[in-house]
Amino acid sequence: MCTYQTITVDLDGAAKGANGWFTLTGGAVYVDHPFHACHEHTVNIDFTNAGDGPSARVAVELTEESALALVEAVQKALASAPPGLASAAGSPAAGRGADAGPG
Repeated sequence: MCTYQTITVDLDGAAKGANGWFTLTGGAVYVDHPFHACHEHTVNIDFTNAGDGPSARVAVELTEESALALVEAVQKALASAPPGLASAAGSPAAGRGADAGPG
């Protein structure tokens, strides 16, 4: 069921869209009818940089189960890293560059 509620969040990161990498400044999460996924309703997540226009957007449509699994995976990944490591300027991840893969 559509909630018609959009939860927005300020973000600081990067995403790769149709035109390459861009800086993330915001995100939105809402439950609605998907545009592409073959489900009645999905949890939709938009990663955006409003200042760069509509091309600076990555959209994700997940089933409820997948969204909950993603939340759990993010929490586990953060819990397994030493405090502050994931965002520390001197961390190995910080030096990999925008198009480097995980770990």
